[in-house]
Amino acid sequence: MDPDADEQGYQVVTDSWLHIADGKVQQIGTSEYAPKVKPGTPCIDAEGKLVTPGLIDAHTHLVFAGCRANEFEQRLNGVPYTEIAKQGGGILASVTATRNATEAELTALAIPRAKALARDGVTSIEIKSGYGLTLNDELKMLRVAKALQQHVHLHITTTLLAAHALPPEFAHSAEEYIEHICDEIIPAAANENLVDAVDVFCEKIAFSPAQMEKVFRTAHAHGLMVKGHTEQLSNLGGSALAAELGATSVDHLEYLDEAGVQALATHGTVATLLPGAFFFLRETQQPPIDLLRQYQVPMAIASDFNPGTSPYASLTLMMNMACTQFRLTPREALQGVTCHAAKALGQTHTGYIAKGMQADLAVWQATSPAQLSYQVGTSPLAFRVIKGVQHHGE
Repeated sequence: MDPDADEQGYQVVTDSWLHIADGKVQQIGTSEYAPKVKPGTPCIDAEGKLVTPGLIDAHTHLVFAGCRANEFEQRLNGVPYTEIAKQGGGILASVTATRNATEAELTALAIPRAKALARDGVTSIEIKSGYGLTLNDELKMLRVAKALQQHVHLHITTTLLAAHALPPEFAHSAEEYIEHICDEIIPAAANENLVDAVDVFCEKIAFSPAQMEKVFRTAHAHGLMVKGHTEQLSNLGGSALAAELGATSVDHLEYLDEAGVQALATHGTVATLLPGAFFFLRETQQPPIDLLRQYQVPMAIASDFNPGTSPYASLTLMMNMACTQFRLTPREALQGVTCHAAKALGQTHTGYIAKGMQADLAVWQATSPAQLSYQVGTSPLAFRVIKGVQHHGE
C-alpha cells in the first residue's frame, strides 16, 4: 500500500520486492529491476503471499483485571448499559478489580490479549488506562502497558484515560476530579514518560464537553496529543469540540451529526469506528458513514478491546464487522486498520508500504485484500515483519 498508489493505496502489485535496511523500506520495485543480492544477505521469501502494512489497533483497553460476563447476561435480560453503570457496574466494576491487582498480575492478564492481536496481523496497538482512576492506579496501568513490549513483538502507544468514569472518591464532584486529573495525574504521567496522548469519555454518564476541554488544554500544556470517546450514546457536540482542540481522533460516533462531521473534515481529525462495541451492545444507531464519506473524513477501525462492551481481541473480526454492519468496503476496512489508524495515533512513519516508511508488514496466505475482511476464525497470517525483522507467531 503506497500512499501515492491508485485507490488511495489499495491495490495489489505482483512480482515485486522490497529492500529493507535499518528498519525502514529503502526501495520498492518489480523483478524486472531487482537489484543483485550479495551472498549471505538475509532475504524474506513471501512468494505467492499478500503483503500489507502491519495492522494497527488504534483503540484498546487491554490492561484490566476482572470479568464482566455477568453484565453481558444482564443486558441480554433487558437491563440497559446506563442502568448497569448507575448500579456500580460497568466501568467501575473493572476499576475495583484493576485497583486490587498488582502490576505483575495485570501484566500476566494482558500478555495473552496482546498475543492474540499479534496473531491477527497486528504490529502496533494503542493501550488506554482508565480502570484505575487514582494517581497511583492510573500510573500502574500505564507502566504495565509500556512493559508489554518486553513480552510481545508489538509497538505500543499509551493513552491516559483517567477521565473515563467518576471514581467513588469524587462522587460528590466531577469538577474536583477533573481538577485532580489536570493538577496531579497528567503531570505525573508526563513526567514519567508513560503517556503519548490523553483521552476523555465525553458523555452524559461521564464528562461534559467543558470538562473535556479542561483536560485537553492541560494535556497540550504537557506536550501530549488528545483524542476523545464521543457521541457514543448521545450527541453532546464533543466530537466537534475535540476536533477544534486538535484531537487526532474521535471514537465511537454513533450519534455524530453533520456539523460534527464537518468539524472533523475541517480540522483533519480521524473518525475511529468501533464495530465491536456496536455489536456487543446491540446498538441500532449507526455512525454516519455516508456523511463521513461525503466529507472525506478518514475512517479508522479499532477493536475497542475491553471487558465490558467489546471483548474481542481480533482486528480482522472488526474489519468484517465494519463491512457487514456499517457497509464499509474491504478497501475502506483495510485502510481503517493501516493508514487511517496510523493517522488516528498521530503517526507518520507507518501505515503504508512506501520508501522511507517503517518496515512493519503483515504477510498473508491470501491473494486478495478482501480476504482479510471476509473469513473469521482462520487467520491467514503467515508472519509479521516489525522494523524489518521477521516474526512468526507472537
